[in-house]
Amino acid sequence: MSADSNVKVRLNNSELWGGLIGLGLGIFVVQSGLKLKLGTIHEPGPGFVLFYAGILICAFAATIMIAALTEGGPTFGSRWKDARWAKPVIVIACLTAFAFALDSLGFLLAAIPLTLLLMRLIDPVRWSLAVPISILVPAGMWWLLKQALGIQLPSGTIGIG
Repeated sequence: MSADSNVKVRLNNSELWGGLIGLGLGIFVVQSGLKLKLGTIHEPGPGFVLFYAGILICAFAATIMIAALTEGGPTFGSRWKDARWAKPVIVIACLTAFAFALDSLGFLLAAIPLTLLLMRLIDPVRWSLAVPISILVPAGMWWLLKQALGIQLPSGTIGIG
């Protein structure tokens, strides 16, 4: 065997560990589906979709692990080298504020500022486009979820939405 075709397995291969975590998650989802009973194809039980979704997760994780073992993969350090953390931190902060504001403000009054902040801070969109989109998209989602699908959304203390 030549030196080029012999890939050395490294424990700091980030793709190998990602595949292992995915495989563990897939096994957990499969077991959860089995606990809920599968049912049949004509009368699926509550665990039917979970079981087959878990099998797909396991298959995808296995392909990631096989590629990591045969081709190698980047190390953990190389994945985070020159990482730009500002935008992910902004998104996490906005989503955290949204989660805290959702019950008290309601869906519409919490989603409109979230959308506006994300549109202006993450990938800046001009104000003349950001404001109407940040009003129309949450309003459209509210109508779809609450009116069309009948899903209950928080309306907040004011009762809007």
